[in-house]
Amino acid sequence: MDLNDAGSQLERGNLIPAGTFVKLALHIRPGGASAPGLDAMDQGLLTQSKSSDVLMLDCEFTVMGGPHNGRKLWSNLTVAGGKLDDKGASKGWNVTKSLLRAIIESATATLPTDMSDAAKAKRVFQGFKQLDGIQFWARLGIEPGGARDGGGNYPDKSRVDHVVLPGEPEYAALAAGQEVKPAAATPAAAAAKGPAWAAPAAAAA
Repeated sequence: MDLNDAGSQLERGNLIPAGTFVKLALHIRPGGASAPGLDAMDQGLLTQSKSSDVLMLDCEFTVMGGPHNGRKLWSNLTVAGGKLDDKGASKGWNVTKSLLRAIIESATATLPTDMSDAAKAKRVFQGFKQLDGIQFWARLGIEPGGARDGGGNYPDKSRVDHVVLPGEPEYAALAAGQEVKPAAATPAAAAAKGPAWAAPAAAAA
């Protein structure tokens, strides 16, 4: 095994700059848990939280192309459990649905306002496993590391700040392979209330 062509190791804290536009590929890492009503392809796909009743998708996002090609970021997306809204639905699942809708629309060049039968069909899928490998455009941000139980903080990490959708200024340029300059990411105060993609996607839904 010849390692002469391997790149230099990544230093801790060497994050992708906030506001960077990238193409991401989604990979769901199976956690061995399931939930009632899931399709057979999704059995064992979920991950059980160690501290609550939350079931989630353990998602790994890989940058496809560009100067950050191959870099990865991770996020847990709630599927069930956690805090409930006034209708008894999982608040976390509502946020996840909005994100997944935005990802599908970005990947399939579907306008959020398109409610034709063809567009609606693109937003329907049989199981989460079908989304494994989907590629979409996003603007990245940086999430501050939270406090450790034993003191100190966890390192900051990159996160999906906004899924770029058709109709937005950057989408056409990104889809054409053009370089798009970094944009301002969501301020830390706003990020604490939830990712930037949650509100517009939920409104469109």
